Amino acid sequence: MDSTLLDVTSGDRLVTDLTAEVAQFCRGRGDGLVHVFAPHATAGLALMELGSGSEPDLQGVLDRILPRDDRYRHRHGSPGHGADHLLPVLVSPSLVLPVLDGELALGTWQSVVLVDTNADNPHRQVRCSWTPVR
Repeated sequence: MDSTLLDVTSGDRLVTDLTAEVAQFCRGRGDGLVHVFAPHATAGLALMELGSGSEPDLQGVLDRILPRDDRYRHRHGSPGHGADHLLPVLVSPSLVLPVLDGELALGTWQSVVLVDTNADNPHRQVRCSWTPVR
């Protein structure tokens, strides 16, 4: 299995677009599957439309579902950091995507994104792994 790590700086962004980096990893590989994995306890990966207002909508949903306050037993880090540790339960830390003739087979408006609510750790890695289909 061929695999690589992408270094990602999310900064204070909730959503970081990884589509170009994942597509570059897949380019020229033929038909197969790419597995994208965020090896972090406080981040996840998703497919979503970008630039249409979905990012603030996602922020609003996460604020309602995972409020940033002191209700959590997991209390180290910034106030509400316990919510960060629950994010991967709702936003999976991995995706498996089809690749046809070396190109990601995404829908028209789909982008591969890292979703990261943890402002305490703006530096992440995302692993891309290739499985050819024969």
